[in-house]
Parts: sequence; C-alpha cells; structure tokens
Amino acid sequence: MVGIASAQIPTKGNVFFGYAYDRAATVTSDASNLNGWDASLEGKFLPWIGMVADLNGNRGSQTFGGVSADISEHNFLFGPRASVELGRVRPFAEFLVGYSHISRSHGISDSNTSFGNAVGGGLDYRIKGPVFLRGQLDWINTRFYGHGQNDVRFVTGVGFSF
Repeated sequence: MVGIASAQIPTKGNVFFGYAYDRAATVTSDASNLNGWDASLEGKFLPWIGMVADLNGNRGSQTFGGVSADISEHNFLFGPRASVELGRVRPFAEFLVGYSHISRSHGISDSNTSFGNAVGGGLDYRIKGPVFLRGQLDWINTRFYGHGQNDVRFVTGVGFSF
C-alpha cells in the first residue's frame, strides 16, 4: 500500500545555473563585493517540497591595511525548498546548511572553512516549456576565522525543469 501511494507522487525537479553577487563579510568589520556563479539541483519529493543542492563560487578583492588581497569564497549548501506554482511563476523559500570556504591571498595566503547556512527565497518565471528565469536573494551566515559573518547573495540566471 505504501509503495502504491508513493508511486502516485509526481517526481519533478529542476537544474539551474547563473550569475551570483555576494556582499561578503570576509572577517568581522569589512566586506567585499564578490562576483561569480551559482548552480543548484532540486528534486521534489512532494508537489510543494523539494531537496536542494546549491553550490556557488565568487571572487573579488579587498584592501586590508593598505594591502590588496584577492578573495575567493565557495558555499556548498543543502536543504529543503518550499514552492508553489502559480501559472508561469513559482515563488520559493529555502533553508540550506552545509559548509563554506574562503581563501585570501595577499603575499601570504590563508584560508578557512566553516559551517554555513542560508535562508532566502526567490521567484522562477517560466519562459517557455521547461525553461525558466530565476531571481533569488539569500542571507548566508558563516563563521570564518572564529567570527560570525552575515552575507547577502543575489542570484539570477536560467534553469530547466524536468
């Protein structure tokens, strides 16, 4: 009976790739404008709930005490996404957890990996068939170098539903 009930739940999902802007707090009192990419894969296990794997990488530079440093930040986040389809639009909200990694190079390089989590949401707009455009805004919390950081990430790009 359970097998029959679970077989009736439609299995849908989507894949997305696009541009990401991250206003990243690299330590406690400074922030950098980082640009890069974001990719996600969502598999739905209920019509309005899915599990998401979200990966992104951003690069930029920051001046620390008169010395310029190249900065690279990557986030590897996973978690649930709630969404509802309303014609051509699909608003969604998500809570993701995982880990984040930052590296800085300014003569002497250093890096740090920490727990990361994100809360946010967005809107998918179906263009035609399975193709959609996405706008997404997330608050990302990291704990690099033993301090907490709060980042804001904006994502936009193209995705495909399946």
